[in-house]
Amino acid sequence: MIKFFVNLSPAIKGIGLAFLATIGMANVYVFSKAALLEINFFQFQFYWFAFGLLWIAIFLLASGVIKTIPNLSRSSFKNLGLIGVLETGAALTMFLAIQLAENPATVSFLSNATPIFVTIFGIRFLKERFNTIEAIGIIMTIGGVIMISYTRNTTISDFFGNGSGWILVSSLLLSTSIIFTKINIKNIHPGVFAINRVAFLLTFGILAMLLKQESFKVPGSALFNMAMGSFLGPFLTALTQYSALKYIEASRTMIIQATRGLFVLIGSMIYLSILPTSMQVIGGTITIIGVIIISWGKIRNKKNKKRSSG
Repeated sequence: MIKFFVNLSPAIKGIGLAFLATIGMANVYVFSKAALLEINFFQFQFYWFAFGLLWIAIFLLASGVIKTIPNLSRSSFKNLGLIGVLETGAALTMFLAIQLAENPATVSFLSNATPIFVTIFGIRFLKERFNTIEAIGIIMTIGGVIMISYTRNTTISDFFGNGSGWILVSSLLLSTSIIFTKINIKNIHPGVFAINRVAFLLTFGILAMLLKQESFKVPGSALFNMAMGSFLGPFLTALTQYSALKYIEASRTMIIQATRGLFVLIGSMIYLSILPTSMQVIGGTITIIGVIIISWGKIRNKKNKKRSSG
């Protein structure tokens, strides 16, 4: 199996890894929502990332990657620290949104705003430019986000109260993290990025539990959901997502990851027995199409540049 993977082309490797990350992340929404129905946010934060640290530590020890950490440069450690802070904020606001939202599929759909922020930051920091196709995709994505979150007489406090606003904040922080991760992925193993993220989040979780004097006693069903969800999220999703960035461009991973809302919808139907409204389905579909158009526009633009230079 390992030899088969090694012999694959970089593009196929990246697409396969991104697809695994998409499926894993889709199930994170479902398992985390199920756990948060039984316990509070601070208990969830601690156990979710404690389990995540366990899974990643086992992988790093078994693979020998843990031996590479002391050899990292000082600048690499600084970058890991910055990325850790950004991803901590992104994860906290995402789980807050999941807790506040009635349906986790809504949160998943809204998180498709991330490619918009990545594109904007790419223009500002990586000197990227919009083309016509990307502009159409951005307009469609924004339109879809508005359709998902809009209700009559909705105030700003309502917008942030029902989870929609917080997932957009999460997308903003995550997009910034993606930019820095993409820059550093050649020098740092994906597993190191994964354990760095979990270490930051678990530290926050421990401090929060102590300061809030929360009980460490939680139902067994919640522990099960967190153990399963953390394997799919902090471990599998993080590792495959970071690994995909080694082989393919971020735009290609977005094409695949934009479909996670559909997997969340299926998971919500089976595991939570809930469905989004018709407006949310329409808005989510438009958002997904918009993200695909944005990513396709980037890929097409790069292909045209290669042809003109050849």
